[in-house]
Amino acid sequence: MKAMTAVNPGTAAEDRLRIIVVDDHTVMRAGVVALLASEPTIDIVGEGDDGRAAVELVERLKPDVALMDLRMPVLDGASATAQIVTARSATRVLILTTYDTDEEIERAVEAGAIGYLLKDTTREQLVDAIHSAARGETVLAPRVAERLVARMRRPAPVALTTREVEVLNAVADGLSNVEIGRRLVIAEATVKTHLLRVFAKLDVSDRTHAVVTALERGLLDRR
Repeated sequence: MKAMTAVNPGTAAEDRLRIIVVDDHTVMRAGVVALLASEPTIDIVGEGDDGRAAVELVERLKPDVALMDLRMPVLDGASATAQIVTARSATRVLILTTYDTDEEIERAVEAGAIGYLLKDTTREQLVDAIHSAARGETVLAPRVAERLVARMRRPAPVALTTREVEVLNAVADGLSNVEIGRRLVIAEATVKTHLLRVFAKLDVSDRTHAVVTALERGLLDRR
């Protein structure tokens, strides 16, 4: 872990935002620091090279914003964010990374990150994002926002009950409703009820399509 203090001339210290920069890639971290060093509204008060260092820097320096990468050794960015948020720190965590997969974005947002930027962000955008994050405003790179919106619009995954899966497996075995009732020791009318619920959940109208759709979605294990 490396920590440092710095004061930018030209603006009263109490008017500047105090931030830390955490990234395990030394060159990348140095680039971000150099990018922000001349910004009169920002003080870079510390640097770190892993998530554990980020947590310790936040605890010790109490910066306004922690600018942090995601994939780092010792403790990754999402886990470090969760620890910072759990500790009820006033520091806002702003993720700055090259990764924009759904899994990475979700982990960071669920951990409590106030924003998620990609490393193709311009200096002006980065400075604006840091100020927005310090005010408690959510900041998302356009690509990240699009992915989150698209994910929210996806239909919720279908869940079949244990009994519905048993009935559908019996259908896949070629059994009739009467035979399914005997196998599962339930009435034929109950079998029909379960099948109707399965049809509705899978948006199908017959037994064959119910089995095919369930297999495609991984709801049946026929190994």
